[in-house]
Amino acid sequence: MKIRSMVGKVAQTPPALKLRQRMFPGSADYWEERYAKGGTSGAGSYGKQAEWKASIVNGWVAELGVTSVIDLGCGDGNQLSLAEYPRYLGLDRSATAIKLCIERFADDPTKSFLRYDPVTLADPAGWLRADLALSMEVIFHLVEDEVFEDYMVRLFDSAERYVVICCNADDGGELGPTERHRDFTKWVADARPDWVLEHRVDPPEDVDLISSFFLYRRGE
Repeated sequence: MKIRSMVGKVAQTPPALKLRQRMFPGSADYWEERYAKGGTSGAGSYGKQAEWKASIVNGWVAELGVTSVIDLGCGDGNQLSLAEYPRYLGLDRSATAIKLCIERFADDPTKSFLRYDPVTLADPAGWLRADLALSMEVIFHLVEDEVFEDYMVRLFDSAERYVVICCNADDGGELGPTERHRDFTKWVADARPDWVLEHRVDPPEDVDLISSFFLYRRGE
């Protein structure tokens, strides 16, 4: 290790990171502030995009005989309004988003919601588990390495049989302060080699969506 080469030098922060640090308070704070100000989960959770996403997941839930779904990043609940799941648990870092979902689905006994805080949550007993763990266009919003790592571990640890991810798998780096695109399939291959990619479904041309669906199955 060349210790001398560091003497008298100050580490330089990359311009993209400086911009993010100035404009972006962090994944959790950003989304809480966005929902608190009346913002939504984004265009992908509404209209034709949401309908296509719902058709894919609802189809797999029925075809695979899924009995329960845990959703890491449930957002404002609009995407969920199109879902057909036997039993559901929605998690989100934003307390405002969770409150919105609790109010919206107050009369639905099949749906439960919980604010997720990795600092104050430990689940070695496996209470937060379901037949299928779901991630709907969340991963590319996790710009911090440690937040991405925690999320991916929690996602796969929450699944009994299947993990469904809706995201793009391009390793495109940061696109503004709120997006960072990674090839998450590399993480799965390295960190969860016992999980098998069963299906990939790309959006049709008439659906304006950058994300594809990836269905992982726990190996034998």
